[in-house]
Amino acid sequence: MSPITTHVLDTSQGRPASGVAVLLEAAESEGFRELARGRTDDDGRCRDLLADGTPLTRGAYRLTFETGAYFSARGVATFFPRVSIVFEVREPQQHHHVPLLLSPFGYTTYRGS
Repeated sequence: MSPITTHVLDTSQGRPASGVAVLLEAAESEGFRELARGRTDDDGRCRDLLADGTPLTRGAYRLTFETGAYFSARGVATFFPRVSIVFEVREPQQHHHVPLLLSPFGYTTYRGS
């Protein structure tokens, strides 16, 4: 499993958000560098952004979710066309799971397990 994973739940539907495009980036001195792209599966999970065993380094990372395309494909208007979550990796040997709870007009996130 990737050392950084995510899970998107569409709280307006009460089910996983499948097919959401996800971008993973790492912070560098001049901005962010792309590490990987993925898409949530039928269970709303993106487990394979990075190859199993890929070493992480301490620092900031960013996950960006293309929520506008997800809602548009369902004929739903949204206030947030994209959601970006910046988080800090302090213990690179640990697994980092960053879930996104999503609705057309709001979202929340937390450090998962």
